[in-house]
Amino acid sequence: MYGLLKTRLGLAAALLAFSITGVAAPMQQILVGTYTSEGGSEGIYRMQFDAERGYIEPQPLQVVRSDNPSWLTLDLNRNRLYAANENGPGHPDPVGRVSAFIIAPSSGQLSPLAQQITLGDEPTHLSQSRDGRYLFVSNYGSGANPGGSLAVMPTAKDGTLLPVTQIAAHKASEVHPERQQSAHVHSAVMSPDGKTLFVSDLGADNIFVYLYDPAKAERPLSPADPAFISLPDGSGPRHLVFSPDGLQAYATLELSAQVARFDHVDGSLVQRQLVDLAAGGDTTLHSPGAIHPSADGRFLYVSDRAEKNRIMVYAIEENANLREIQQRSSEGREPREFAIDPSGRFMLIANQKSDALVVLQRDPDSGLLGDTLQTLPMGRPSDVKFIDRTGQ
Repeated sequence: MYGLLKTRLGLAAALLAFSITGVAAPMQQILVGTYTSEGGSEGIYRMQFDAERGYIEPQPLQVVRSDNPSWLTLDLNRNRLYAANENGPGHPDPVGRVSAFIIAPSSGQLSPLAQQITLGDEPTHLSQSRDGRYLFVSNYGSGANPGGSLAVMPTAKDGTLLPVTQIAAHKASEVHPERQQSAHVHSAVMSPDGKTLFVSDLGADNIFVYLYDPAKAERPLSPADPAFISLPDGSGPRHLVFSPDGLQAYATLELSAQVARFDHVDGSLVQRQLVDLAAGGDTTLHSPGAIHPSADGRFLYVSDRAEKNRIMVYAIEENANLREIQQRSSEGREPREFAIDPSGRFMLIANQKSDALVVLQRDPDSGLLGDTLQTLPMGRPSDVKFIDRTGQ
């Protein structure tokens, strides 16, 4: 089987011009992160995507063995891949780690580069500073003790990972009797200007704000003033994204089933809108997770998991308010992450608990999601990234 994969990979490299080389081509490459502790997956899957048909070739170009690489981040030059190995107590590997890989510019082939421990349990999200000098690791820490933390991991010029130099921990809100008895850092996202880091802590009901100063090499983060943005009690902030123009930010509030919209002003966030996914109903039936704007900044997409298993589509109006325009089934269970292809014509969804990648048609003009084009079996997919796509 491995020999067949190598043969296919060689043919693909010889016959196809990939977009990562700067040559336009209908064939693109995606990377899929998975949970290996359940579902039978092996690690990171490098797949071929036909951007004309909206079709993922079932045979992987490459399978990289890695423990629970649940979140993937590409560096700014798109030639390094960083994977969060979401390990912790009870897993075959109980130690949280980050793994780095070299991406070959001509073929997309992944080669191992380095690995470091994160000094925390269940690292669930990674992002990189705009200057490429640090990775910000969100150790979710599902256990109440010690809970979660933010880790700052320097990177060398060649992308090699260096040991963690700074750890930040927060006080839990203790509102939710099970999920907020300790901090649970779920994401850390840098502002578009590269000066501020916004850290969503599900256990604390706050988005913490840190100033970034790379001149302080060992401890580049310091609390801003104010040091956090308060959110509703028991809301559980999860992921935050900025609009393409950097003027707005949006966050999923996992426990209260809401989406918060902010103005990005003077290095901080000012809340302007709260959108209720439950619409007055039972919030436990909902679990907003992934959130991404369209590349043109006209639409916002949010995955709603739990019992709903759908993608919410919002139009972003001229006054920046969000207006719901569609609720579309994810065609599976637990849509943990999704990605819109560079053409804007397709959405790829990682339905974690139904063990499948799903491809939906998308209308770039209306923003609406259309027909289901493909359902591809895959054990516990958790993240999808296009190699040739800009941004995190």
